[in-house]
Amino acid sequence: MTTPTTVKPHAEPLSIDGGSVGVLLSHGFTGSPASMKPWGHDLADRGFTVRIPRLPGHGTRWQDLNRVGWDDWYGELDAALSELRERCDRVAVCGLSMGGALALRLAELRPDDVDALVLVNPAVAVRNWRLHLVPFLKYALPSMPGIGNDIKKPGADEVGYGRTPLRALHSQIRTWPQLRADLGRVTAPLLVFRSTDDHVVDGTGLGVIRDGVASKVTEFVTLTDSFHVATLDFDAPLIFERSAAFITEHLGSPR
Repeated sequence: MTTPTTVKPHAEPLSIDGGSVGVLLSHGFTGSPASMKPWGHDLADRGFTVRIPRLPGHGTRWQDLNRVGWDDWYGELDAALSELRERCDRVAVCGLSMGGALALRLAELRPDDVDALVLVNPAVAVRNWRLHLVPFLKYALPSMPGIGNDIKKPGADEVGYGRTPLRALHSQIRTWPQLRADLGRVTAPLLVFRSTDDHVVDGTGLGVIRDGVASKVTEFVTLTDSFHVATLDFDAPLIFERSAAFITEHLGSPR
Protein backbone atom coordinates (compact mmCIF):
# COMPACT_ATOMS: atom_id res chain seq x y z
CA MET A 1 0.00 0.00 0.00
CA THR A 2 1.27 3.49 -0.89
CA THR A 3 1.62 5.84 2.05
CA PRO A 4 -0.39 9.05 1.49
CA THR A 5 1.81 12.08 0.94
CA THR A 6 1.52 14.69 3.68
CA VAL A 7 1.01 18.31 2.71
CA LYS A 8 3.47 20.61 4.42
CA PRO A 9 2.19 23.15 6.95
CA HIS A 10 1.13 26.42 5.26
CA ALA A 11 1.11 24.73 1.82
CA GLU A 12 -2.60 23.89 2.02
CA PRO A 13 -5.01 25.57 -0.42
CA LEU A 14 -7.00 28.60 0.67
CA SER A 15 -10.69 29.32 0.06
CA ILE A 16 -12.45 32.41 1.43
CA ASP A 17 -15.94 33.48 0.38
CA GLY A 18 -16.64 37.17 0.06
CA GLY A 19 -18.42 39.38 -2.43
CA SER A 20 -19.45 38.98 -6.06
CA VAL A 21 -15.94 39.60 -7.45
CA GLY A 22 -13.71 36.56 -7.28
CA VAL A 23 -9.92 36.30 -7.46
CA LEU A 24 -8.10 33.11 -8.39
CA LEU A 25 -4.41 33.06 -7.41
CA SER A 26 -1.81 30.57 -8.60
CA HIS A 27 1.58 29.89 -7.05
CA GLY A 28 4.67 29.04 -9.07
CA PHE A 29 6.72 25.99 -10.02
CA THR A 30 8.10 24.08 -6.98
CA GLY A 31 6.39 26.64 -4.72
CA SER A 32 3.13 26.35 -2.79
CA PRO A 33 0.02 28.33 -1.80
CA ALA A 34 2.12 29.79 1.04
CA SER A 35 3.62 32.23 -1.48
CA MET A 36 0.16 33.62 -2.29
CA LYS A 37 -1.64 33.50 1.06
CA PRO A 38 -0.70 36.97 2.35
CA TRP A 39 -1.96 38.39 -0.95
CA GLY A 40 -5.09 36.25 -0.77
CA HIS A 41 -5.86 37.29 2.80
CA ASP A 42 -5.38 40.94 1.86
CA LEU A 43 -7.87 40.58 -1.00
CA ALA A 44 -10.31 38.73 1.25
CA ASP A 45 -10.08 41.49 3.85
CA ARG A 46 -11.13 43.90 1.10
CA GLY A 47 -14.23 41.81 0.38
CA PHE A 48 -13.15 39.66 -2.58
CA THR A 49 -13.93 35.96 -2.85
CA VAL A 50 -10.55 34.22 -2.95
CA ARG A 51 -9.32 30.83 -4.12
CA ILE A 52 -5.69 29.61 -3.95
CA PRO A 53 -5.44 26.00 -5.16
CA ARG A 54 -2.47 23.78 -4.41
CA LEU A 55 -1.16 22.70 -7.81
CA PRO A 56 -0.70 18.91 -8.11
CA GLY A 57 2.69 17.67 -6.96
CA HIS A 58 3.41 20.78 -4.90
CA GLY A 59 3.61 21.33 -1.17
CA THR A 60 4.57 17.75 -0.37
CA ARG A 61 7.92 16.34 -1.60
CA TRP A 62 9.74 17.10 -4.83
CA GLN A 63 9.47 13.50 -6.08
CA ASP A 64 5.69 13.96 -6.35
CA LEU A 65 6.19 16.77 -8.84
CA ASN A 66 7.91 14.46 -11.34
CA ARG A 67 4.70 12.40 -11.53
CA VAL A 68 2.57 15.27 -12.86
CA GLY A 69 2.83 18.01 -15.48
CA TRP A 70 1.36 21.06 -17.16
CA ASP A 71 -2.02 19.48 -17.96
CA ASP A 72 -2.49 18.58 -14.29
CA TRP A 73 -1.60 22.09 -13.10
CA TYR A 74 -3.78 23.74 -15.72
CA GLY A 75 -6.64 21.37 -14.92
CA GLU A 76 -6.54 22.34 -11.25
CA LEU A 77 -6.79 26.04 -12.06
CA ASP A 78 -9.40 25.46 -14.75
CA ALA A 79 -11.64 23.68 -12.24
CA ALA A 80 -11.13 26.45 -9.67
CA LEU A 81 -12.05 29.07 -12.27
CA SER A 82 -15.24 27.19 -13.14
CA GLU A 83 -16.20 27.05 -9.46
CA LEU A 84 -15.59 30.78 -9.05
CA ARG A 85 -17.56 31.63 -12.19
CA GLU A 86 -20.59 29.84 -10.73
CA ARG A 87 -20.35 31.85 -7.54
CA CYS A 88 -19.14 35.26 -8.70
CA ASP A 89 -20.25 37.80 -11.32
CA ARG A 90 -16.68 38.63 -12.36
CA VAL A 91 -13.33 36.92 -11.83
CA ALA A 92 -9.70 38.07 -11.93
CA VAL A 93 -6.86 35.57 -12.26
CA CYS A 94 -3.47 36.29 -10.67
CA GLY A 95 -0.29 34.27 -10.95
CA LEU A 96 3.32 34.19 -9.78
CA SER A 97 6.03 32.82 -12.11
CA MET A 98 4.62 29.61 -13.66
CA GLY A 99 1.34 30.64 -12.10
CA GLY A 100 1.48 33.69 -14.35
CA ALA A 101 1.89 31.44 -17.39
CA LEU A 102 -1.07 29.36 -16.25
CA ALA A 103 -3.13 32.51 -15.77
CA LEU A 104 -2.29 33.63 -19.31
CA ARG A 105 -3.29 30.23 -20.65
CA LEU A 106 -6.65 30.47 -18.91
CA ALA A 107 -7.16 33.88 -20.51
CA GLU A 108 -6.22 32.45 -23.91
CA LEU A 109 -8.54 29.44 -23.75
CA ARG A 110 -11.36 30.97 -21.67
CA PRO A 111 -11.39 34.68 -22.57
CA ASP A 112 -15.05 35.11 -21.60
CA ASP A 113 -14.37 33.81 -18.08
CA VAL A 114 -11.23 35.81 -17.22
CA ASP A 115 -12.19 39.45 -16.61
CA ALA A 116 -8.75 40.71 -15.51
CA LEU A 117 -5.19 39.41 -15.20
CA VAL A 118 -2.49 40.25 -12.66
CA LEU A 119 0.94 38.66 -13.15
CA VAL A 120 4.04 38.74 -10.94
CA ASN A 121 7.34 37.80 -12.61
CA PRO A 122 5.57 35.53 -15.11
CA ALA A 123 7.57 32.66 -16.62
CA VAL A 124 6.94 32.37 -20.37
CA ALA A 125 10.52 32.58 -21.68
CA VAL A 126 14.01 32.46 -20.18
CA ARG A 127 17.44 33.02 -21.73
CA ASN A 128 19.30 30.08 -20.19
CA TRP A 129 21.19 27.63 -22.38
CA ARG A 130 20.89 24.96 -19.69
CA LEU A 131 17.17 24.69 -20.37
CA HIS A 132 17.97 23.21 -23.78
CA LEU A 133 19.54 20.26 -21.97
CA VAL A 134 16.52 19.48 -19.79
CA PRO A 135 14.72 17.22 -22.35
CA PHE A 136 17.78 14.96 -22.31
CA LEU A 137 18.92 15.34 -18.70
CA LYS A 138 15.53 14.27 -17.36
CA TYR A 139 16.29 10.70 -18.42
CA ALA A 140 19.55 10.64 -16.48
CA LEU A 141 18.83 12.87 -13.50
CA PRO A 142 15.58 13.10 -11.53
CA SER A 143 16.34 16.60 -10.28
CA MET A 144 18.83 19.45 -10.02
CA PRO A 145 19.41 22.13 -7.34
CA GLY A 146 16.31 24.10 -6.46
CA ILE A 147 15.23 27.59 -7.46
CA GLY A 148 12.89 28.24 -4.54
CA ASN A 149 12.85 30.99 -1.93
CA ASP A 150 14.41 33.65 -4.12
CA ILE A 151 13.32 36.29 -1.61
CA LYS A 152 15.22 39.36 -0.45
CA LYS A 153 13.28 39.75 2.79
CA PRO A 154 14.86 37.73 5.63
CA GLY A 155 12.78 34.97 7.14
CA ALA A 156 10.21 34.68 4.34
CA ASP A 157 9.45 31.14 3.15
CA GLU A 158 7.33 30.03 0.18
CA VAL A 159 7.34 26.42 1.49
CA GLY A 160 8.79 25.10 -1.74
CA TYR A 161 11.25 22.42 -2.75
CA GLY A 162 15.02 22.35 -2.43
CA ARG A 163 15.24 20.39 -5.68
CA THR A 164 13.95 21.09 -9.20
CA PRO A 165 12.36 17.94 -10.69
CA LEU A 166 13.47 17.73 -14.32
CA ARG A 167 10.55 15.84 -15.83
CA ALA A 168 8.19 18.41 -14.37
CA LEU A 169 10.42 21.27 -15.51
CA HIS A 170 10.42 19.94 -19.05
CA SER A 171 6.63 19.69 -18.97
CA GLN A 172 6.52 23.39 -18.14
CA ILE A 173 9.01 24.77 -20.65
CA ARG A 174 7.76 22.77 -23.62
CA THR A 175 4.39 24.56 -23.32
CA TRP A 176 5.95 28.00 -23.73
CA PRO A 177 6.03 28.16 -27.56
CA GLN A 178 2.29 27.50 -27.87
CA LEU A 179 1.53 29.82 -24.98
CA ARG A 180 3.49 32.64 -26.63
CA ALA A 181 1.91 31.94 -30.02
CA ASP A 182 -1.59 32.32 -28.55
CA LEU A 183 -1.01 35.55 -26.61
CA GLY A 184 -3.13 37.42 -29.15
CA ARG A 185 -6.16 35.70 -27.66
CA VAL A 186 -5.65 37.55 -24.37
CA THR A 187 -8.04 40.51 -24.24
CA ALA A 188 -8.53 40.99 -20.49
CA PRO A 189 -7.13 44.08 -18.73
CA LEU A 190 -3.57 43.17 -17.74
CA LEU A 191 -1.35 44.28 -14.84
CA VAL A 192 2.21 42.94 -14.68
CA PHE A 193 4.71 43.32 -11.84
CA ARG A 194 8.38 42.73 -12.65
CA SER A 195 11.30 42.58 -10.20
CA THR A 196 14.49 44.24 -11.41
CA ASP A 197 16.55 41.73 -9.41
CA ASP A 198 15.13 38.29 -10.21
CA HIS A 199 17.44 35.26 -9.98
CA VAL A 200 14.92 32.79 -11.44
CA VAL A 201 13.20 34.43 -14.43
CA ASP A 202 14.93 37.09 -16.52
CA GLY A 203 13.18 39.93 -18.33
CA THR A 204 12.82 38.12 -21.67
CA GLY A 205 9.17 37.30 -21.20
CA LEU A 206 8.13 40.85 -20.35
CA GLY A 207 8.54 42.11 -23.91
CA VAL A 208 6.98 38.94 -25.29
CA ILE A 209 3.86 39.52 -23.22
CA ARG A 210 3.71 43.26 -23.89
CA ASP A 211 3.97 42.76 -27.65
CA GLY A 212 1.81 39.66 -27.83
CA VAL A 213 -1.40 40.32 -25.91
CA ALA A 214 -4.44 42.02 -27.44
CA SER A 215 -5.49 43.63 -24.13
CA LYS A 216 -6.59 47.24 -24.53
CA VAL A 217 -5.47 47.97 -20.97
CA THR A 218 -1.91 46.99 -20.02
CA GLU A 219 0.00 48.28 -17.01
CA PHE A 220 3.57 47.34 -16.06
CA VAL A 221 4.97 48.04 -12.60
CA THR A 222 8.65 47.74 -11.69
CA LEU A 223 9.54 46.25 -8.31
CA THR A 224 12.87 47.57 -7.04
CA ASP A 225 13.08 45.92 -3.61
CA SER A 226 12.18 42.29 -4.26
CA PHE A 227 13.59 39.13 -5.81
CA HIS A 228 11.52 36.52 -7.70
CA VAL A 229 8.93 35.62 -5.05
CA ALA A 230 7.85 39.23 -4.75
CA THR A 231 4.52 38.32 -3.16
CA LEU A 232 6.45 37.56 0.06
CA ASP A 233 9.09 40.25 -0.33
CA PHE A 234 9.52 43.92 0.55
CA ASP A 235 7.34 45.04 -2.38
CA ALA A 236 4.40 42.85 -1.38
CA PRO A 237 2.35 45.76 0.04
CA LEU A 238 2.70 47.55 -3.31
CA ILE A 239 1.49 44.43 -5.15
CA PHE A 240 -1.47 44.07 -2.81
CA GLU A 241 -2.54 47.71 -3.07
CA ARG A 242 -2.08 48.13 -6.81
CA SER A 243 -3.72 44.81 -7.70
CA ALA A 244 -6.76 45.49 -5.52
CA ALA A 245 -7.18 48.93 -7.08
CA PHE A 246 -6.74 47.51 -10.59
CA ILE A 247 -9.27 44.72 -10.07
CA THR A 248 -11.78 47.11 -8.50
CA GLU A 249 -11.34 49.61 -11.33
CA HIS A 250 -12.08 47.04 -14.04
CA LEU A 251 -14.38 44.57 -12.29
CA GLY A 252 -16.13 46.74 -9.74
CA SER A 253 -16.26 46.76 -5.96
CA PRO A 254 -16.29 43.32 -4.31
CA ARG A 255 -18.85 44.42 -1.75
